[in-house]
Amino acid sequence: MNQYMQLAVEAAKKGMKASQGGPFGAVIVRNGEVIAVAHNEVLGTNDPTAHAEVAAIRKATAKLGRFHIPDCEIYSTCEPCPMCLAAIHWAGIRKLYFGADRHDSAIGNFDDLFIYQLMEGSADSPLLHPEIIDRKECAELFHLWNEKEDRVMY
Repeated sequence: MNQYMQLAVEAAKKGMKASQGGPFGAVIVRNGEVIAVAHNEVLGTNDPTAHAEVAAIRKATAKLGRFHIPDCEIYSTCEPCPMCLAAIHWAGIRKLYFGADRHDSAIGNFDDLFIYQLMEGSADSPLLHPEIIDRKECAELFHLWNEKEDRVMY
């Protein structure tokens, strides 16, 4: 077994045993050095965004002192959900390794199919009903951002 994936599996087991969250672990590596190891922390933190990949990214960016980590790779015990995949993208990580896939996670009742269907427009949400309001005033923020001389792009 890959040494980094083994660390991710061990982290997932640790998190489950401590009732911190579901069966997910992630490891971020740079040039062969482990930068961050994390497990799902949703239950322990009451934070629905505290997935293993997000927790690992938070640890890695804090350790490296930067929000963009394209020189790192991530190992995840499961195919990232859409939120985690977006976080990996926004962190600039260019290499993703994962073990189980979305079909495997559905066995444990972690099923993201609805989110994928919602994103592609083939499903409607019974809970979320987006409505655009105050667009003009909110869009003005982007003009202010473009005028900001000391802005840092990310």
